[in-house]
Amino acid sequence: MNDKILKLEECKLISREIIGKDQVDKNLKRAFQDIVVARANVEIDREASYNYSYLAMLRAGRALMFFYGYRPFGTNQHKTVVSFAEIILGKDSTNLIFKFDKMRKFRNKFTYEEPGILISENDLKSSIDSAEKFIEKINSFIKEKSSQEKLIK
Repeated sequence: MNDKILKLEECKLISREIIGKDQVDKNLKRAFQDIVVARANVEIDREASYNYSYLAMLRAGRALMFFYGYRPFGTNQHKTVVSFAEIILGKDSTNLIFKFDKMRKFRNKFTYEEPGILISENDLKSSIDSAEKFIEKINSFIKEKSSQEKLIK
């Protein structure tokens, strides 16, 4: 496995576990549903819509971790999911990972520091679009890796 993944293990930020394919599928399915919920809430509650966009990315990132047999561990689990996704998806996904991390920080801000902070229409639309692209990227990545494994076996 990648040296950076091993470093996350050594720092006790991730733990290796036997995680069934059903958990990967459930998290991806819920991520797609979160996008539907985010879109449905755009006119009702921007904060809720943004939060669901972020949750969609988080669930997709967790699905990616589960696919590799890892679970975030300890404190800063959301940040660990971002780091893991960055390592696995690589440079092709730099912009999406940057957006995921930016959304993580902003969501943390309005959840814990400044409830009611204004989210612009453009930021909200961008967050939903980025989340959708991120989920699709992870879904495709997992499907591709799964089919490669079947060919090897």
